Amino acid sequence: MKHLLKIKNIIIDGLDGGKHQEIIKGIDLTLRRGEVLGLIGESGAGKSTLGLASMGYTRSGCRITDGSILFDGLELTSLSAGKRRSLRGSRIAYVAQSAAASFNPAHKLIHQFAEVPVQQGLMTYAEAEQKAISLYRRLNLPDPEQIGYRYPHQVSGGQLQRAMVAMAMAGDPDLIVFDEPTTALDVTTQIEVLAAIKNVIGEQDTAAIYITHDLAVVAQLADQIMVLRHGKMIEVGEARSLLESPKADYTRDLLSVRNLRRQNVDQPDPKTILAVRDVHAAYTPGKPVVQGIDFNIKRRKTVAVVGESGSGKTTVARIIAGLLPPYRGSILFEGKPLPAKLANRDRDTLRRLQMITQMPDVALNPKQKISTIIGRPLSFYGRAAGGEKDQRIRELLDMVELPSSYIHRYPAELSGGEKQRICIARALAADPDLVICDEVTSALDQLVAEGVLKLLQRLQRELGVSYLFITHDLATVRAIADDIIVMLNGHIIEQGNRLKVLKPPHHEYTELLLSSVPEMDPDWLDRVLEEREVA
Repeated sequence: MKHLLKIKNIIIDGLDGGKHQEIIKGIDLTLRRGEVLGLIGESGAGKSTLGLASMGYTRSGCRITDGSILFDGLELTSLSAGKRRSLRGSRIAYVAQSAAASFNPAHKLIHQFAEVPVQQGLMTYAEAEQKAISLYRRLNLPDPEQIGYRYPHQVSGGQLQRAMVAMAMAGDPDLIVFDEPTTALDVTTQIEVLAAIKNVIGEQDTAAIYITHDLAVVAQLADQIMVLRHGKMIEVGEARSLLESPKADYTRDLLSVRNLRRQNVDQPDPKTILAVRDVHAAYTPGKPVVQGIDFNIKRRKTVAVVGESGSGKTTVARIIAGLLPPYRGSILFEGKPLPAKLANRDRDTLRRLQMITQMPDVALNPKQKISTIIGRPLSFYGRAAGGEKDQRIRELLDMVELPSSYIHRYPAELSGGEKQRICIARALAADPDLVICDEVTSALDQLVAEGVLKLLQRLQRELGVSYLFITHDLATVRAIADDIIVMLNGHIIEQGNRLKVLKPPHHEYTELLLSSVPEMDPDWLDRVLEEREVA
């Protein structure tokens, strides 16, 4: 069968500290129609750069310096910019890692869906509307006839990511580049999206490059898997064979990182640092999104909140952070009422309660260097100044495993995982007592995520910091939580000690979450879908 995509000895360099350095170092890649190539590797390995190059595109500051990119016989490196643009959205599509940063907040979802296929002359606006509704339904978005008429901020992160997958599918492309398309999704929604992606690829004979840091996810879709590190190809092979018998030590490390477990902290009677009491909140009057929320966070302890997209996890975080005042209930911080509005909190309270958000792309100012981003809380809270401030910034970068040279970079010069680590460093700069972690490892590869979790645990032991840890990753829950809260439709349906909640018998919904965690088995997704269809 003829290759749809053939990349030969591609070399891409980018700016690092004002100097051009190679970030993709002579990689070969081939892909046929209907095939899926999984690209895995740690943050900064070059996965997204290589995926974008398959479209004949490079980010600002990057350039293709050598090699060939043949798409259906067309040499993309020498094709005119206009002809390359005509391919994108029609024959080649891209699903970005961060949907929140990719959608225009001023336009409704369905209008943004229709923009490219209408401009490319693939369909009329009315036809695009009907196709959007059809794809929303296939991707199991709620209220598919109406959800497209919402703005991006009016849907959850998981729903927004699925809306982006629908946009990529609009023109029935020959090749789709999926760049971490399920990163923001809870495990139950992830199954639905993975199944939809698999069906579309099979039905339409579409080729795909699937970029991810999660081997268990890529195992469900990929025919071939390529492992990247530091811009080089470490290993490539048939998916099942590579998962069962990896040849490279680095690949074996990727396969064995999900073994981190919570270490008990020796503290017989920890005091409560935060108490949430019967909290109710709404974004629109009369339409509550969380109801009757009631729980405690102890000093030096971690409370994990799990649940599907739209269950209210992030809303709870926003309430505690003062971004969404509740209309009923109260929050006590060290026994004292916590002002509901952020503007009414004093500077020391702001310092002691920090939040790391889910989407680093929209949390970092793109016009500021990393030194300014991390340095601002050091100045604002009076933690360091002058030369001491510069040294502290370098120490914080080292804590999150980034080189000190990154102080001169802008966010656009970092990978998704590196941006998230900058967000973590910024929160730690304030020396907080309680950190709200909203999906802080979802954008990180497994090796780096394990390192970040170990870092958070070490800081907890050394500094006594507490965490409210929002996640859809049950492996992360096992690794870091003391207590678990399970949410569904704005309610807490189960909570308690980690060992109690994760031990059978489970609540019916908790059982669904646990059974939806992907396994390192290429047959897992088909087996689960078949079991649920029978049930």
